[in-house]
Amino acid sequence: MDLSLINFKDIYIDNDAGQLKRYEAAIESFVKNFNTREGLEIYSAPGRTEICGNHTDHQHGKVLAASINLDAIAIVKKTSGDTVRVVSGDAPLITIDGLTKKEEEKETTAALIKGVISSLKVEGYVTGGFDAYITSDVLIGAGLSSSAAFETLIGTIIAGLYNNMEIDPVTIAKAGQIAENEFFGKPCGLMDQMACSVGNMVHIDFKDPADPVIEKIDFDFAKTGYSLCITDTKGSHSDLTHEYAAVPSEMKEIAKLLGHDVLRPVTLDDILDNITELRAKAGDRAVLRAIHFVEEDARVTEGVNALKENDLQKFLKVIRASGNSSFKYLQNVYTSSDVKTQNVSIALAVSDAVLEDDECSRVHGGGFAGTIQAFVKNENTDKYRQAMDKIFGEGSCRILKIRKYGGIKVI
Repeated sequence: MDLSLINFKDIYIDNDAGQLKRYEAAIESFVKNFNTREGLEIYSAPGRTEICGNHTDHQHGKVLAASINLDAIAIVKKTSGDTVRVVSGDAPLITIDGLTKKEEEKETTAALIKGVISSLKVEGYVTGGFDAYITSDVLIGAGLSSSAAFETLIGTIIAGLYNNMEIDPVTIAKAGQIAENEFFGKPCGLMDQMACSVGNMVHIDFKDPADPVIEKIDFDFAKTGYSLCITDTKGSHSDLTHEYAAVPSEMKEIAKLLGHDVLRPVTLDDILDNITELRAKAGDRAVLRAIHFVEEDARVTEGVNALKENDLQKFLKVIRASGNSSFKYLQNVYTSSDVKTQNVSIALAVSDAVLEDDECSRVHGGGFAGTIQAFVKNENTDKYRQAMDKIFGEGSCRILKIRKYGGIKVI
């Protein structure tokens, strides 16, 4: 296999250094595990970041997400029969014989593999056996969707080996969601898988969750002179399930009081006209979270339009407003049960002190702990990274770019 044919810079932008050695090491790991280097193919699927639409998808709202230049790659060989054998990093070999869903396999990698392949087979696509060695540099636990990248990778392998790369990215994304929901046993929306599979900037409208409207935004972020910085604030997600669950629960409570199942049909006037009753019956935080949803849903459209108009400063203004709303109204930056621990708040405060007026930061993903996101001019990224790493430890801040590809066959 001639790796010199791969344009690493096209795939990874400024994260191309070291990719050749990474790929070579992955091939050697495949050979070590499967004892052949003949007939190999390479596939890649990126991690993702949420750009705008914080806690909107579960209310049938809109989101803007993007793929990033961290990815999972697979060295793959097509085999006869239907047996699938996968080694992921340093984990033991996984052997898949049959696609029957098993209760004892929930929350395992095998469940994800089975779920993706089974879903694609149900959709009428050709499936079959393969051997694969998979390695990933998508950060686990940083809100970049390492599991969605893995699911997309499996779907892309099936597309390449058996379907001439003719399975559309949306179908692969839906297969990943089914794998996670039904086989793995984790409830999740479709945003993560969709961003990983489609690539670049992705606008998703969940008005009809069974048939979301997908729009790929062909905005060349690499040409803007900005980087996307993700900082892991090292806050613990343990014991936060109730905090995450309260967000959709409170939003739906407001929706119900206004005669709806979710907030998507609700307007700001609906909330303001009934605010006394809503406060009395659902509480102030629920009202504030409903206000966040209504305004955030509109912001997604505003941000998408700014990208289409190639107006970066208007786009950054939207992202800044989205972050402010998450802090003030959605209130998912820290947990009220432990006000002494506010890692994300500290990260945002220091970001405000360090960043210039035409840069911005915001809470990333579900919130309460974990990561923040910042759009930083390329010439300021080292300064920003040093400020974040000083607080949260070396390597806490990663400087990323938005990659234009979703799941792809590399060679």
